[in-house]
Amino acid sequence: MSLGVDMNDFFVALGSMMTRVVEAVNGWVWSTPLVVLCLGAGLYFSLRTRFVQVRRFGEMCRLLFKTDKSQKTGITSFQAFAMALSGRVGTGNIVGVATAIGFGGPGAIVWMWVIAFFGAGSAFVEATLAQIFKENHNGQFRGGPAYYIEKGLHSPFFGSLFAVLAAVACGFFLPPVQCNGIALSMERTLGVDAWIIGLCVALLIGLVIIGGVKRIAGVAQIVAPFMALLYIVLSIVVLAVHYDVVPQVFVEMLRSSVGAGQLGGAILGSTIAWGVKRGIYSNEAGQGTGPIVAAAAKVSHPVKQGLVQAFSVYIDTLLVCTATALMILACGTYNIIESVQFVPGSGAVVNYLQQNAGAPLGEPGVFYTSGALATVTGARLGDIIISFALFFFAFTTIMAYYYYAETNLVYLFSRIRMRRIKAMQTMVDAERETNDVSGEESRRWMESEERTLEAMKDEYRRADAHFGDDRAEKVAVWTLRLVCIVAVFGGSTMGSGIVWTIGDIGVGAMAWINIVAILLLSPKALRTLKDYERQQRLGVEPVFDPAVLKIGNADFWESEKEA
Repeated sequence: MSLGVDMNDFFVALGSMMTRVVEAVNGWVWSTPLVVLCLGAGLYFSLRTRFVQVRRFGEMCRLLFKTDKSQKTGITSFQAFAMALSGRVGTGNIVGVATAIGFGGPGAIVWMWVIAFFGAGSAFVEATLAQIFKENHNGQFRGGPAYYIEKGLHSPFFGSLFAVLAAVACGFFLPPVQCNGIALSMERTLGVDAWIIGLCVALLIGLVIIGGVKRIAGVAQIVAPFMALLYIVLSIVVLAVHYDVVPQVFVEMLRSSVGAGQLGGAILGSTIAWGVKRGIYSNEAGQGTGPIVAAAAKVSHPVKQGLVQAFSVYIDTLLVCTATALMILACGTYNIIESVQFVPGSGAVVNYLQQNAGAPLGEPGVFYTSGALATVTGARLGDIIISFALFFFAFTTIMAYYYYAETNLVYLFSRIRMRRIKAMQTMVDAERETNDVSGEESRRWMESEERTLEAMKDEYRRADAHFGDDRAEKVAVWTLRLVCIVAVFGGSTMGSGIVWTIGDIGVGAMAWINIVAILLLSPKALRTLKDYERQQRLGVEPVFDPAVLKIGNADFWESEKEA
């Protein structure tokens, strides 16, 4: 018995230590410099593009349903938009907004708006760059930060570093966040153990991701827009019932955002930090995942998809996140929390700065949102509606995460093959220079080596054309799928606090590299925007030619021109 108690204390202490380590790493990643970098980059891009996210708003909507029919490869602009929306609209819009309010107060939502408005500029630049430097892999376009870091900045090392971080973050760190929200919500609603919910979600995800990008896009283009629209309609109903307090809610949000709310400036730093952090987590602007989907679209000019992706940021934050926030604040189903301490044997101990009578106790989460809806529908129906909304939002987000991770695996393996070919070519060239090839035996040896090199090139070309053809790549793909499925299940068995912290680390690590990269590459995106607007003024359909803009390594567009 004593041994059992000692072992239990050991695992509790180990869990507590791991939690402190994870929180410390998260503190380093999400330090003040990253918050400033995210806001500063968005402001810089907005100014340099002359607020393209405002000037071209009408065109964003028009391009959403337009596609380049001359290209057989890739997915439509709307499918790319829907996949990006499915990645953006997830637990961050329901649970993440509640967390931002719980730790940052009502003013955190205003800072989410700020990061969304300026973040639309960042989303435009990174999506445009993804289109410029995309590649064709067996009828599927692949691209994103790893590609434009390598090709645009001539830095294979940092391109590979981002690819590794993105594969780990999107395949392992982020899926548990989504499943955790589903499991906790449905456990309370349906009375089913969280691990059973997690197992069902993991199996469903497995069925979808094995089908590849086409199946993911097909599911996303139906589910994501429909659920977003339905959720917004529900929020309008709730706000219509509580219409008398809505003006007061807006005033309190604005006052709190500058430290003039009920708590004064006591939590202003937390208000800004939580607003920016949850804003980036939700809308993904600058994070580096949005451009991965943007690269998959077939368009005649990169700017077209840049505008479409900027629009998806608005849908995510200014509509869906705002809908959640207004419901919670109008109904008063939230508390403002000073700290959460994990005490061995007691679990989470919450210290409050402000408590509201109608708010559930404990850590902030989905119950803030379901509590708000319950004021109109009743507790039972409110829980059911939010649980199923969360399920569809989070499920499509997990699909998008897998696609992000797989794309970065594509990048890593294609670069490994390229390096092997270069190494073999270097060896053959060196042998040719150092050996006398005039003799018959030496000549036969060189011919054999060259045939081996050509065979290797043919094999790697086939592997590039059909992702997963070579054995190592196939093992990596299936390993990623299994890791993602296991991570989804694992999210249902973990506490929400630690799951969100791990997810934040993944988002922040990618954002550090990506934002610096797009700042350095922004001149190329700005030249591309000017070219697009120049062609429009001439009254012609914009077509991208990288040679005219002196942009190198745009391999796909160069091959299109030759064809």
